[in-house]
Amino acid sequence: MRMSEGVEWAMHSCINLSWLDPDEAMTAARLAAFYELPPAYLNKQLQALARAGILSSTPGPRGGFRLARPLERITLLDVVTAIEGPGEAFRCEQVLRKGPVGREDVDYRKACFVSQAMRQAESAYRKELAAQTLADVRAKVERHIPDTPEVTRAWFARRRS
Repeated sequence: MRMSEGVEWAMHSCINLSWLDPDEAMTAARLAAFYELPPAYLNKQLQALARAGILSSTPGPRGGFRLARPLERITLLDVVTAIEGPGEAFRCEQVLRKGPVGREDVDYRKACFVSQAMRQAESAYRKELAAQTLADVRAKVERHIPDTPEVTRAWFARRRS
């Protein structure tokens, strides 16, 4: 399975926002400039996070994005779902029904061993993403690269536009 780059951008943006003053709204353009990302595309990801209640969005000249809830209450699955959507990664199209021993009265989404294996794997993947919060990731960054929060704050302070 391949996730869009928007998932990575969204997670990093949320963590960066957590190191800033909670009253400060950050524009998509400033967040995008931090990693030299296309602002319009990052803005789409940030809007998706806002629709999911992860970020809040304030319009106007002093507007922008800020966290809508603490990182401790934002799981990796929350971000993935906000960006990629809630749908399953594997979709059984019941190809067995078309095979030589296929039957119309069987729901192969449930009976097919390939489908069962894929649903089990996806369940484990989603469970793991739901078990980790962005606060967990932020804590690892701060443990291994302790100056990151201050470097981030200083970078944004120098670029006020």
